[in-house]
Amino acid sequence: MSTATKPKHIGRNISRIRELRGMKQEALATAIGVSQQSISNIEGSETIEEVILEKISNALNVSSEGIKEFSEEAVFNIINNTFTDSSSNNNNYLCSINPLEKILELYERLLQSEKEKIEYLEKLLKEK
Repeated sequence: MSTATKPKHIGRNISRIRELRGMKQEALATAIGVSQQSISNIEGSETIEEVILEKISNALNVSSEGIKEFSEEAVFNIINNTFTDSSSNNNNYLCSINPLEKILELYERLLQSEKEKIEYLEKLLKEK
């Protein structure tokens, strides 16, 4: 019986990380400047050139080492160890920010931006 470990399938790791990030092949392709078909081919490859792997890792916001060593089992272990209690007392599920405050902050920034646009347009009209 052989104890040699099977090499990691880098393309499959890229595919799973991309899916976990909620990214489509088209979006990743656009991010690194290749076609969707190229991404499909990359995800089907066991090995990938370092230059391409680096571009993909930057687009996925994951280190190239993280892609190489990715393990779905480890991801599920982390999830299981972090979110063990589904009761309402579990702080893991509580939002640490107030969404209304964030909406208000965003609205105020948008309003300020619109005021600046109006001032700029009025200035342009006065110059004519």
